[in-house]
Amino acid sequence: MSISLDEVNRIAKLARLSFEEEEKQKLQTELSAILDYVDQLKAIQSKVLGEEYDKDALNLMRDDVAIESADPKLFLDQVPSRHDDYIKVKSILE
Repeated sequence: MSISLDEVNRIAKLARLSFEEEEKQKLQTELSAILDYVDQLKAIQSKVLGEEYDKDALNLMRDDVAIESADPKLFLDQVPSRHDDYIKVKSILE
């Protein structure tokens, strides 16, 4: 997808930024490349998920699975000061 210099000027005006002409041309090229990349990602998403999918029901996050961690006692044995199963720290509020 190509972006025009008018669109670059409009974006710059909305962001209250000013650019030299050569900077605007560089931005035009870079923004067009970004939009092309987004189009590629959309195409991949369409291939993987199919053309029609429920965007609200789609969960791309992994399942939250509890894993067993190290014994907390091993950690508590290494702290300089503790009371029962709590770590003692210096008071920050007086």
